[in-house]
Amino acid sequence: MLSSPYAPFSPKKQLRFFTSLLNFIRWLDSGKIRGNPFVKPIAKGQPTIDHVTGDKIPKSFVFCRGKLPGVLKQLQMDLRKLMLPYTALNLKEKKRNNLKDFLNVAGPMGVTHFLILSKTNTAPYLRVGRMPQGPTITFKIQDYSLAIDVAQSQLRPRSHKDLFQNPPLIVLSGFGTGEQHLKLTTIMFQNIFPAIHINTVKLSTCQRIVLLNYNKDTKLIDFRHYSIRLQPIGVAGYGSESEVDDEAATVSLPEDLGRVNRASNKSAVKLQEIGPRMTLKLMKIEEGLCSGGVIYSESGDGGSSKNQKSRKDEEDDEEDEEEEDDEEEEEEEDDVE
Repeated sequence: MLSSPYAPFSPKKQLRFFTSLLNFIRWLDSGKIRGNPFVKPIAKGQPTIDHVTGDKIPKSFVFCRGKLPGVLKQLQMDLRKLMLPYTALNLKEKKRNNLKDFLNVAGPMGVTHFLILSKTNTAPYLRVGRMPQGPTITFKIQDYSLAIDVAQSQLRPRSHKDLFQNPPLIVLSGFGTGEQHLKLTTIMFQNIFPAIHINTVKLSTCQRIVLLNYNKDTKLIDFRHYSIRLQPIGVAGYGSESEVDDEAATVSLPEDLGRVNRASNKSAVKLQEIGPRMTLKLMKIEEGLCSGGVIYSESGDGGSSKNQKSRKDEEDDEEDEEEEDDEEEEEEEDDVE
């Protein structure tokens, strides 16, 4: 028999009590009540300040709002991997987390940008926001391919273990039209990754590149992610200069890189796509973080007040949707019982 205060209960009631308590603990652990998202540190011992410029090193959170199908969940993980090493790869989201919850944990961790995936009945969307006061750029994802799809289309996909130890380079093409919304997009993506300093950068750290190409005719942005590979020319077993394909650039290295790429020899720089791949359409730019006045709208009514939706209204809508989801789950659990 259990001692006080449980002694007055019969053994059957005691069992029911502890079963209910266990279920309650599981319910707390499942994330059905609001709380901050669980985040493992982005990386131990990482610098927060660039030792050359003194600027803050950009870091990111990649997460979703609302329900995402499994394939978009995988796209979310691909984007987290792309943003390595300055991102929270193991960010654990809870159903009741709102934007304020992410803001609360992002500040102490030095996070500078949010990448937020969502989906409507018509299409998925990607929002890129600057912490803590914006702006926020909303893209419609017209088309996408996962990293695994890109790898399966190649005879020899590249998956080097050290590929994600350093951030990628960023290259933007076609954005120099002079239009204000494209200037803002350029600034956003340039600041989402650490700056590269030509005089101090180590070639061994340049292993990936993110390419964004704007097509002024279609007004679409091609988003591609490549690995950078060097192939020595004129070294036995690695091919001759005549065998270098058109996509490769021949360079003379300023320093030795690895065992075979020597400064005394020419090397071919090859890009191999590693994904994910997206085709984006710029839809809207807001002044704040997912809120505020509309600076640019694809529909052309950027100054209209009807397009200015506050963060609180957005969160309230999301909370209502999450409460409906919880009620549906509770009804399903009752049916099971």
